[in-house]
Amino acid sequence: MHRSMDEPTGPAQLPGARSHPAVSTEYADAGDGAPLPDPAVLVALLHRNGWQRRGGAAGRYSRWSPPGPAAGGASLLVPESAAFPDSDDLLAEALTALSRSAAPSARDILVSLAVPSDEIRWWREVPESAAGAAGASGWAEAEELRAAARQILLAGALAARGRAGYHGARHRRKARAALEGTLVGPAPGGRRLTAFVPVDSGRAVAVQLCHALHATREAVDYQRATGGMAAFDSAVAAGVSRELTEALVTLVRGSEGAGIDVRWAPAAGAPDGCPARPAPVEFSPGDLPALRSAGARYLREEPAAPVRITGAVVRLRRSGPRGPGIVRLRVLAGAEVAHVRVELDEEAYRIAGHAHLVGLPLRVEGFLERRGGFRRLTGASQVAPVQVDEAERDRLMKSLQENVDFFEEACAGEEPS
Repeated sequence: MHRSMDEPTGPAQLPGARSHPAVSTEYADAGDGAPLPDPAVLVALLHRNGWQRRGGAAGRYSRWSPPGPAAGGASLLVPESAAFPDSDDLLAEALTALSRSAAPSARDILVSLAVPSDEIRWWREVPESAAGAAGASGWAEAEELRAAARQILLAGALAARGRAGYHGARHRRKARAALEGTLVGPAPGGRRLTAFVPVDSGRAVAVQLCHALHATREAVDYQRATGGMAAFDSAVAAGVSRELTEALVTLVRGSEGAGIDVRWAPAAGAPDGCPARPAPVEFSPGDLPALRSAGARYLREEPAAPVRITGAVVRLRRSGPRGPGIVRLRVLAGAEVAHVRVELDEEAYRIAGHAHLVGLPLRVEGFLERRGGFRRLTGASQVAPVQVDEAERDRLMKSLQENVDFFEEACAGEEPS
């Protein structure tokens, strides 16, 4: 299900994400007319990924060798600038050599060149087994790292949509959309993971996540030093939430320590208000009690949200032929959630039933409760059908008929509280 970046079938992605443009195995000979990268960007990426500069002609080109066991392989010649007559030839040759290199970091560099991306790197320190020493990793260990990385990215995307101590189901569709195009490539051994977040579509997520991680680290330090939780309250403004603290618990749990490192795309430079090289953020098992307490506090303290929702009735249920009942709405407007559950009195339930039969949306006011992830509306009032034109009514009816199985599944049972 999750493929390594080293596999010929292509790079691994977050679920639902689009891939970066494919990196040709013969980059220089691709013939697609793509412009060659800025030599300074290539040098920055080589340095970031541990390549070593080993001489060259001063002022004209530099020679770079890969790190680790691959250091004995072919080196790259990178021009100092694009001003020299042979600069394009040297760059093309360097890119072709990268595409053929056995160094694990070579593909990371090519991906970063294909689409300027901010890099978010995770690592976990776990006891190394005999298999781990040989470069293998346990299935559960690799999945835990991937799950934690996915949750942390989603927490950053949620914070970029709006600040809240607990987001629940709110904004999740748009948060996931902001992560489309994000590419994830595991490093050998399953203890490290790198996400490439395209600058054009995802820089706001990377920036928000950088602020939130540092604010979390400061809040944890304050809690461990003083026992107080006040720093977590103020950290919400920086993007810290229950979703982020729970994701960090997933990352750290079962390890001897873990960390996250955010690095800006060299082609785009550092964003305004951020350091050019943010310090990595590390967490240890000793931080888990503070993170768990903060998550519980965020869940407990997040207030209900007053809303006025317009939605299509997709399910009605009550215990008898008369009396109050429960209605499920597919939200069309008024709240950033997909579905809500509403308890209505007998008259309001009758109105909802008629709206459902004639294919009209329903409008209702109330409070989205944090219990169940803001999928439950309480204090319902002003229940009324919304008049729409015939074309819109036909569209709604067709949508409900085509997706009846999906709506029944989505609305079945109780949400977890």
